Amino acid sequence: MSREDTTSAAVLEQLRRRSADPQRRILFAGATVVTMDPRLGVLAPADLLVEGETILAVGPELDRDGAVVVDATGTILAPGFVDTHRHAWETQLRRIMPDVDDLGGYVMSTLAGHATVYRPEDMYIGTRLAALTAIDSGITCMLDFSHNSRTPEHSDAAVQALIDTRIRGVHASMGPHFGDWDKQWPGDLSRLRETYFAADGQLLTLRLAALATDEIGGPALAYGPELARTAQDLGIGVSVDAVFGIPSSQAVLDWEKAGILGADVTLIHATGLTPEAWRAIGGTGTTIALAPTSDAQIGLETAVPAVDEALSAGVRPGLSIDVEVALASDMFTQMRALHAIQRMRAVNAVHGTGRQPARITTHDVLDFATLQGARTNGLGGTTGSLTPGKKADLLVIRAEDLNNMPLNDPIGTVVLGSDARNISAVLVSGEPRKWNGQVLDVDLPALRDQVHASREYVLHTPTA
Repeated sequence: MSREDTTSAAVLEQLRRRSADPQRRILFAGATVVTMDPRLGVLAPADLLVEGETILAVGPELDRDGAVVVDATGTILAPGFVDTHRHAWETQLRRIMPDVDDLGGYVMSTLAGHATVYRPEDMYIGTRLAALTAIDSGITCMLDFSHNSRTPEHSDAAVQALIDTRIRGVHASMGPHFGDWDKQWPGDLSRLRETYFAADGQLLTLRLAALATDEIGGPALAYGPELARTAQDLGIGVSVDAVFGIPSSQAVLDWEKAGILGADVTLIHATGLTPEAWRAIGGTGTTIALAPTSDAQIGLETAVPAVDEALSAGVRPGLSIDVEVALASDMFTQMRALHAIQRMRAVNAVHGTGRQPARITTHDVLDFATLQGARTNGLGGTTGSLTPGKKADLLVIRAEDLNNMPLNDPIGTVVLGSDARNISAVLVSGEPRKWNGQVLDVDLPALRDQVHASREYVLHTPTA
């Protein structure tokens, strides 16, 4: 089998004929396997064996008996990327404000404006488009911070989009900032949990979403003891957005005092926080979701992604996309931006002193985008590394494409060399979602028509 045929249509047909078999085996043979498991490291050449939804084994010359064999020579196998925070419903408004100058400009245009006219079908279209784009660029797990839940039907539509896309989706539900809505949140979380999230081991999980303070959306949306109790009663995690500056630093200290920080709570951005707030975060095991391009490009608080502060506090953060109205859609961009920004600042801080800069590495940012992202989303035992026993969420990256050959450093190639065009295949829980460079099970012309129609409705419907 030639390298061009690594993920051929014939192999896909074999896999689909056996898709109902929970013991179906797929063997990826002869790859460079970047496991992101600290105990396993990088294995080359090596095989990876998937049985049903699960990674069964990783190592050289595995038993091929009964397996559909994929010749992975000349490729890198890597864990799927994990997006810890994306407002997926906005996606039909992509790059509508690419040079937005500050958070206020985004809030007034998108949250106080366009969001107020969204229908449930617009929620569905935006969320589905975001999830399909995520899969195309190698993101197998996406947390949708769905903060436009105007009615139960709006929430249902957002969840259904994740179901239909078959991504490993995390639906983080929050009421809208502005405009008319049913005030069903957070009470509706109980219905959502019973309707969509009752089964263990499914692709979807539920979280409560909130804001750090009441400055933008009012006290009902601000995280505190009442919302913490709601999440605890439902047995779900919490994702807190807009964690910025002095007001959020005080909120963090208040949450520490109230005992409502911990590993099941994620603070998003965490930009411009005080040393005391970072002490509380590190001491409670609270997780952090950085948004590298969002902080830097929009200019949030200090505009510097808080990676050094997180690492100093003992927190290895996850990474996220944030808002596609102004930002890139893919994890490659987030890794490269963070890698460059941190290293620039590290060298600049010691320039002329003779001291050595404390620089992060390509391994660090890939760890943030995979294993730490999974932990941040509450799924560290499920995904984020190519560890036997975890779900088979993985990427096949062509390492001998024009922009990648010759393969010298596999982690450097994933982080600095690759992009969506090099991703030959994406599997989510053992099921192919992208194959031979194409996202599967999507009627692109029909989707395009839906996206354009939704955009026209949203842009041309008068806001309240």
